Amino acid sequence: MTVIALLSVAPVTEDSMAEDVADAVAALDEAGVAYETNPMGTVIETDDIGTLLDAVQAAHEAVDGDRVSTFLKIDDKRASDQRAFEKVDAVEEALGRPATSHQDPDDG
Repeated sequence: MTVIALLSVAPVTEDSMAEDVADAVAALDEAGVAYETNPMGTVIETDDIGTLLDAVQAAHEAVDGDRVSTFLKIDDKRASDQRAFEKVDAVEEALGRPATSHQDPDDG
């Protein structure tokens, strides 16, 4: 079984959240889970739901703030062990190209 989740943890603030997000990501390192951070959140991959939830709790608690917002979306695929990269590979195969675009908005 593979459990894949999209996690976003951030303090509710108008200031930069980079240091707080870095604290949450560091907590994922300490939890020993596989993850990939992107501009909108972090994708976590574990073998079981318990490990995932422990890692999410650690990331949530790592953010120091008066108010912390955490969003979690879980894909608990119980019938197979499809990894996160394999999901992306399947989309790219159907698309016929890499599923990325690195367009710079300043390039016009």
